[in-house]
Amino acid sequence: MRAAIYDPESIGRVGFSDDIAIPDTQPHEALVKVLFTGVTPTEELYSQSQGPLKQLGCDVVGIVEREAADGSGPAKGSRVLGRVKTGAWAEYVAVPVNSLAELDEAVSFEQAIALPTSALTALYLLECAPVLGRKVLITAANGAVGHFCCQIGRLMDAYVVGQVRREQHIDLVSEAGANRVVVSEDASAAYEFGPYKLIAEAVGGRVLGNCISGMIDVDGVCASYGGLAKEDTVFNVWAFIPQMRANVYAFIISNEFDRKPACEGLARLVKLVTDRRLTIRIGAVEGIDRIGHVIEELSHGGIAGKAVIRMWG
Repeated sequence: MRAAIYDPESIGRVGFSDDIAIPDTQPHEALVKVLFTGVTPTEELYSQSQGPLKQLGCDVVGIVEREAADGSGPAKGSRVLGRVKTGAWAEYVAVPVNSLAELDEAVSFEQAIALPTSALTALYLLECAPVLGRKVLITAANGAVGHFCCQIGRLMDAYVVGQVRREQHIDLVSEAGANRVVVSEDASAAYEFGPYKLIAEAVGGRVLGNCISGMIDVDGVCASYGGLAKEDTVFNVWAFIPQMRANVYAFIISNEFDRKPACEGLARLVKLVTDRRLTIRIGAVEGIDRIGHVIEELSHGGIAGKAVIRMWG
């Protein structure tokens, strides 16, 4: 089968092979024909950690080619979405049934591909602390995950403060559900509206340092899920200590699945989209042959919204 592989000499460090074996499946796995996949800004960083010829990609939307041998999960021919550790940028992928959910006909494949990483990350981030009626800060609120965080935060009846770096993003974040939007390079402008029961922090560097240094509420959580700034973080320990029982939480979506399987969150998200309570923002739709260019654009902030990749078909 054809697949995208790590190639340090190619654009976006992604090359292609047409000599990859169709994956064998374990009894609890379904074989899915991949029709669409997606790209996130962290894909560039992840690809750098892979060795030559390693398969790439996490997000899967497609059709069940062969259902799980143990009889669990969606049946052959079902429209599905899912998430895997790697290998999604291929014609076929083996997906554990606890990482797979059926896709309602009312939700298009292009919409669905925004859910396995971006929306699921937002949902599980917002469940890191009890946010009902509490203040929540979303950094990089104009990003794919941040945009979902604003929407889901409002659905959870939180008071949502969104941080952006540019005034041009204010309307976008307000329309997504933020009660207030602050424009600040380092998030320091969010101090006056805190403290926050939950901070969903995507940037790292000075932004994370400021969030830790006095913005977390008592028993609150600062969940760090990204390092877009690619900078070290320095914080004021004496501003952090008085925030009684405050936590800084290292959030990686795949590490959450032992406690909350991906299939559960994905099914909830599909229902929200079907009910028109969750809006999906698509920034670009490209063919798989241009995935390297898409990765480069994302790494320079050139795509606003989910980058959708159409597979070979």
